[in-house]
Amino acid sequence: MSISELISKELNIPISQVAGTVNLLDDGATIPFISRYRKEATGGLNEEDIQSIEQRLNYYHELEKRRATILKTIEAQEQLTPELAARINACWDATALEDLYLPYKPKRKTRAEAARQKGLGPLAKIIMAQNDGDIESRAQRFVDGDKVKTIDEAIEGAQDIIAEWVSENTSVRNAVRRSFRRDAILKSHFVKGKEIEGRNYENYYEFSRPLKYVSSHQLLAIRRGENEGFLKVSIDIDDDRAIDNVCRIVVKGRNRASELVDEAAEDSYKRLLKPQIETEFAAISKEKADIEAIEMFAQNVRQLLFSPPLGRKRIMAIDPGFRTGCKVVCLDEQGNLLHHDVIYPTAPHNDVKGATTTVTQLAKKYHIQAIALGNGTASRETEMFLKRVRFDNHIDIHVVSENGASVYSASKVARDEFPNEDVTVRGAVSIGRRLLDPLAELVKIDPKSIGVGQYQHDVDQNRLKQSLDFTVSSCVNSVGVNVNTASKELLTYVAGLGPALAQNIVNYRAEHGDFTSREQLMQVPKLGAKTFTQAAGFLRIPESENPLDNSAVHPERYALVERMANDCHCTVSDLIKDKACREEIDIKKYISNDVGEPTLVDIMRELEKPGRDPREGVTAVEFDENITDIKDLREGMELNGIVTNITQFGAFVDIGVHKEGLVHVSQMATRRVDNPSKVVRIGQHVRVRVLNVDIDRQRIALTMKI
Repeated sequence: MSISELISKELNIPISQVAGTVNLLDDGATIPFISRYRKEATGGLNEEDIQSIEQRLNYYHELEKRRATILKTIEAQEQLTPELAARINACWDATALEDLYLPYKPKRKTRAEAARQKGLGPLAKIIMAQNDGDIESRAQRFVDGDKVKTIDEAIEGAQDIIAEWVSENTSVRNAVRRSFRRDAILKSHFVKGKEIEGRNYENYYEFSRPLKYVSSHQLLAIRRGENEGFLKVSIDIDDDRAIDNVCRIVVKGRNRASELVDEAAEDSYKRLLKPQIETEFAAISKEKADIEAIEMFAQNVRQLLFSPPLGRKRIMAIDPGFRTGCKVVCLDEQGNLLHHDVIYPTAPHNDVKGATTTVTQLAKKYHIQAIALGNGTASRETEMFLKRVRFDNHIDIHVVSENGASVYSASKVARDEFPNEDVTVRGAVSIGRRLLDPLAELVKIDPKSIGVGQYQHDVDQNRLKQSLDFTVSSCVNSVGVNVNTASKELLTYVAGLGPALAQNIVNYRAEHGDFTSREQLMQVPKLGAKTFTQAAGFLRIPESENPLDNSAVHPERYALVERMANDCHCTVSDLIKDKACREEIDIKKYISNDVGEPTLVDIMRELEKPGRDPREGVTAVEFDENITDIKDLREGMELNGIVTNITQFGAFVDIGVHKEGLVHVSQMATRRVDNPSKVVRIGQHVRVRVLNVDIDRQRIALTMKI
């Protein structure tokens, strides 16, 4: 099979669609570009399908490199037969490939290797053949008084070689794998003397469950407890049954040689096979848990990045605090800093009058239209203060997550943006900009730090980075980017760009002023035709004379749109403005070898609403004014909340008491819920009832079954 055929079979996607996608990926096209502008070649595959194809394509490319290395190594040993080469070349599974290579893999000093150096390889072959019952007589020939002193030593050395052969036997290894796959039990128990210190892991102090039924969050928690020294972990199976299965494969008779092979097989299982396969399954289960956790994290990040933007309004952002006061910043419609100050409306200062005067004067002077209030310490108290202030005009108050604001405020990005301001000002600005446009601001922060993950520091970091980079890129390109206002960090995620070209665009903009057309992008240093093709459709230029420059219509299709306009006897601008003109167009007239119906449908949809933002409008959540602390909660209370994080076992909800409550998956709906993401999303407003409050452990149990 070709790689495309293998991927097609694995993913159950027609070969024509896979092959078209593979050709584009091999040619350097990006996933957002392929998904949006090459639907004819892919048969309309979405980004997730294309990403899956890319992942499998990379897997097989790496497998091909590994195969070439293995063939070269075995050939150098002069042990590569045509039959072995054929088996290796026909193998498309990484585990099976390593099994084929195992007998030829250079080994460290082992008991088997020591026995071979004593010349006991031929005796091992005699015993393994199991045709001769008088093994002691045969073994006598290998006793030389120097390297091998006794018959027993000769037989034991031969058995060490046989044990290694058994452990390298593909059929045997697969039999043990089947045992692990079917019967493996994951067990954990606490390390003596650390019971108190490791209380976070008390659910796993005496844990035992079939490995195949252990959830991702359980396994990651157990492995973290093991890494931190609180838990001892093992994966066990029925050893006697597994040994019987191994012996059935390698023991062929009932003579003395067979008995020795049986003993060697048992030794092989206990000393070599079981530890190897246990390690393999530990890695497999960890990888599976990683994939599930990363997928959940990526979904959360996507939802957070797609949080509704308030739009171009003047913002007063407040980072609340008690002792140090509340940092106040005023931002214009672009998120530029206009002014910053400090107010002290809460304890211990209680300067309500002074704080009221400051915020009312600032709101009037800078024409503030909305307030972004951080959800950290003193948030609810500050919110109560703000609700009592009488502004000249109505100003909505939006509570905004502070997660990652401190990371941003201390970063090089923040220092470059505000070299003359301290971290408190930068943090408040970040809070305000998150209300203005969450996507544009959050791309400046490492996704691991924005507060919607679980065990993100325990999973495979390379896999996590790849997934999050894909997610952020997908979000950025779905929304589109104003090239004249976007930060370097936002531009970095545009298809085909990256950090260097993003910086070049910012530098060019600073030197030459705003871009006036997409075509002008070609003047940016090192931004060539291929990059332009990948990126241009996702970059917006609202100030351009050509209205298509502020749309998702790709420049390669401008001529086609102009042809449509000419056929309707109007301009492109008229075509966008006049629904009647667009309704006259029969898109089938414009189908060609280069352009199919999917692309034409996308063009017509874009002409209907150029540069549309797929994100919804923002709304504020109203917390109960009488509930500001966990001590105010009582069982049975019904409260408004906002979903802040989603895990495999439930969702965390902010109810305005500085501590998020957990809605367990079993409490999300009257029906069975297998995936919390199917019920709630990040930022969703929900109504919950308090089930239980544990003040000592700072835990709140909530239900959505109201």
